[in-house]
Amino acid sequence: MTITAGAPPTHSTPAALARGFLTGGVAGTSLAALVVGGIIEKVPLFVAGLVVPTVYGLLLFLAGAPRRRREAAVVPRTALATIESLKAIGGESSDVPVRFDLTVAPDDEPAYRVEITQDINLVDLPDYRPRGILVVQYPPDRPWRVRIVKRPTPEWEERAAGARLDSVPGPATVSEPPEGCAFGFVGLLGLLLGAAVVIGLFRADLFDGDATARQPSSSKPSVSSSSSSTSSSSSTSSTTVVSSASGTVALGPDQSMLDKDELRRAVDSLTEGEGKGKGEGGGKRSALTVVVQERLLSVVFSPTGAQAPQFDPRSLPYERFPALVEEARTTLGIRSPQTWQITAERLTGSLTIRVGVTGAEGTASLEADGQGKVVRRTPVG
Repeated sequence: MTITAGAPPTHSTPAALARGFLTGGVAGTSLAALVVGGIIEKVPLFVAGLVVPTVYGLLLFLAGAPRRRREAAVVPRTALATIESLKAIGGESSDVPVRFDLTVAPDDEPAYRVEITQDINLVDLPDYRPRGILVVQYPPDRPWRVRIVKRPTPEWEERAAGARLDSVPGPATVSEPPEGCAFGFVGLLGLLLGAAVVIGLFRADLFDGDATARQPSSSKPSVSSSSSSTSSSSSTSSTTVVSSASGTVALGPDQSMLDKDELRRAVDSLTEGEGKGKGEGGGKRSALTVVVQERLLSVVFSPTGAQAPQFDPRSLPYERFPALVEEARTTLGIRSPQTWQITAERLTGSLTIRVGVTGAEGTASLEADGQGKVVRRTPVG
């Protein structure tokens, strides 16, 4: 059978642009709230910086429910496909994520190439070989969302057994249409506006705090029950803010909390030396919550004598964080990840590390234990 390649579909993205602007706005608002809340020591503002993106992700998920129901109601199209190549990309359970490069050959349309990732049981993995014939299904309006049918009907199983398909050239690969430069621009615009709104609302507290810090020590009031310190380094372009209730480390451009040893250094800068001479245990402060984003680390410290579940922030398996983020970005159905966040807490008694990823498809997450071993996955949709 001779196969010709079809052109990838295209679509307009006004809804995606609006979603990108809102996502950027939420990111800018939450980051600014965390930093400003830490500097001026406003715990409600700092907590709002943690809550806002969580609420936004939930609203985004609920808003997409009608669309997902409409998509689920569409009868999928069934076709034959041949495996061009496949590669297992990890996994610690009986189901292994496998990346397939397929040539899909619909009965009444041109064939096309597509790359997908699907979980395959270890027992069934030897059945999938290059040039093998599969039965697949996909929505007619989204041909890039191909899923392998593991138990096809007898009719399709018989067709697959006797079919021979030619390969389609790689340039004919079909994928979800990219959002384009406009998406990135509106996302950046939303981020800047969100940050500007928070800074504008609390500019008086920020500037008053700077003016008070420059006054002679004899003119400073001595009724404050918490201490704070701010330090910045031009060589690393990072800012560290530590108070009795919380601590934050913000990195500059071209830096990431996932860089080697960056998280360890950031945590040490928040915990070492705090409380020396004041009976607070020096660098042994416990935490209620640790939140990690691309260029921001936030720690909510446990108040003295608190009975709430707490943990040593230095005990987290930071060396596992890059791998956990990569697994969440590539195996949970988010094709174009936009933001990620790691949250460590002990609300349920045992230490839980949750990695959330947000993209055009919605929000997905995975959970790991105190050693960084994945125990639960919640894919998108």
